[in-house]
Amino acid sequence: MAHLVQRLVLPADVGYHAFALQESDDGDLPVPFPDDYEQGVFLNAFPGRLDFYSGGHTHTAALTVEMWDGPAQPEDAARWDEQAEADFRSSSGEVAVWSMNPGRTEEVFTLGSPGRWRVRAHCAGRAEAAALSEGEGTGEGVEEYLLQFWPFNG
Repeated sequence: MAHLVQRLVLPADVGYHAFALQESDDGDLPVPFPDDYEQGVFLNAFPGRLDFYSGGHTHTAALTVEMWDGPAQPEDAARWDEQAEADFRSSSGEVAVWSMNPGRTEEVFTLGSPGRWRVRAHCAGRAEAAALSEGEGTGEGVEEYLLQFWPFNG
């Protein structure tokens, strides 16, 4: 049975429905954010990068990042609007939150080591974030993300 190693709660600045998790130093990435960003795809993986499509245009999402020592326990699917999984390869083990504006943010977390990881992404509050974008314009914490990382050897 897998164990939770670390949990962090970070803000994710969403702009144009987008934010990403990417290597903290993106100098060696073949496709740095936001190149090739695809609208409408909840989770899109690139080498050293994970793109997320948000329900809202411009807001600050609540992002919880968990690091596990093995495959994370599945979450209750009824609580989440979207779920997806992807592979993530980190050359440094240090990952930053990236936004369309201003780019790399101050929000950084350490996976524990460089290597190959599996990530399961969940999101709730998408309709509320969309409605807020159409009305008041921005908000904070209306849309929630849970990202669970664990080492992957497959």
